[in-house]
Amino acid sequence: MIPRYSRPEMAAIWAPETRYRIWFEIEAHACDAQAALGVIPRANAEAVWRARDATFDVARIEEIEAVTKHDVIAFLTHLAEIVGAEEARFVHQGMTSSDVLDTCLGVQLTRAADLLVAGVDRVRAALRARAMEHRMTPRIGRSHGIHAEPVTLGLTFARFYAEFGRARERLLRARTEVATGAISGAVGTFANIDPRVEEHVCRMMGLVPEPISTQVIPRDRHAMFFATLGVVASSVENLATEIRHMQRTEVLEAEEFFTPGQKGSSAMPHKRNPVLSENLCGLARMVRSAVVPALEDVALWHERDISHSSVERMIGPDATVTLDFALHRLAGLVEKLVVHPENLARNLDRLGGLHNSQRVLLALTQKGASREAAYAMVQRNAMKVWETGADFRAALAADPEVAARLTPAELDGLFDIAYHLRHVDTIFARVFGAD
Repeated sequence: MIPRYSRPEMAAIWAPETRYRIWFEIEAHACDAQAALGVIPRANAEAVWRARDATFDVARIEEIEAVTKHDVIAFLTHLAEIVGAEEARFVHQGMTSSDVLDTCLGVQLTRAADLLVAGVDRVRAALRARAMEHRMTPRIGRSHGIHAEPVTLGLTFARFYAEFGRARERLLRARTEVATGAISGAVGTFANIDPRVEEHVCRMMGLVPEPISTQVIPRDRHAMFFATLGVVASSVENLATEIRHMQRTEVLEAEEFFTPGQKGSSAMPHKRNPVLSENLCGLARMVRSAVVPALEDVALWHERDISHSSVERMIGPDATVTLDFALHRLAGLVEKLVVHPENLARNLDRLGGLHNSQRVLLALTQKGASREAAYAMVQRNAMKVWETGADFRAALAADPEVAARLTPAELDGLFDIAYHLRHVDTIFARVFGAD
């Protein structure tokens, strides 16, 4: 993670100071549970808690780790320096390093998930507001990038609102998936620690006990979490790609807000580029790059190895920080998106009414023409529009076969935009509810 694409709230979750604070709480809660069970003296547990206001010296821990080559031992050594060697002698009683590391990771990922859900909520709020604003603003729909039939700009925003609703649900499931902790000791058998210690620590840390751990929490949980981040990132890219298309000069139905003093190009002063949405597409690729390593972390040797450790030290901060930043950048983009209704109308009429071709086709079949014959009538007149720029309505009226079946008034009725938008309210009710 780099500061350019980080928000302080998410970056703080992965800061060394936060990590060591969580480690301390895990160890201190374990001491409480051990004291309650009569395994260690109550006075020693209370002595550990007296360090609750201490500032852990990151440089000192790194100095110790340079000798021990073990991060948890380095932390425990530093904790003993603060608490006192005698008072700290029961810290980590019956525990193994993964009890601290994996339980801490569970805490960090659940906190990260909470921020990501909040980011999705902001995106959805922005999309909902713009959908309501442009509920009935006509827009040409496109398939294969080619004009199809009319939609509304509100429907465009509404479908992304629904997509990010699914993203929210997935994040909540992913949060549940990783909200487990393990204080089960070497190889996970509880041989030297009572399972009630695990229950107490997990409860105090906002987690649930892992039903069965080895020396580590199963990594299929983490794989699901990071795969979910990848799917959410793809939704970010999906919306960003739509905005990039809308801002193309030939389309220009909407564009990113261009701030006073902003420059689009070092060479061309006229440029107004979709830099935010392009950036979001790139950030989405980085989030997805964490998915395959997370999947490969699932297969570990026997009761544990640490092939997953180096991976998670990178993808944990990088994927969550990047996605968090992307969600808030996307929300701001939607909130300030500049819409050009005049260009929406111009593009809708660009092909002289061709978007009504299906209506004409169906009307001809209703008048007795076979589908094949009706298709041929409509297509030959549509091709005149493509090839010569003819007016579709006029071409149809001049076609003897069409005119034999459809009166001028009936043709006019087939070119009414309201027909295409008559079920917008039904779709909105499905997406947003009764209001």
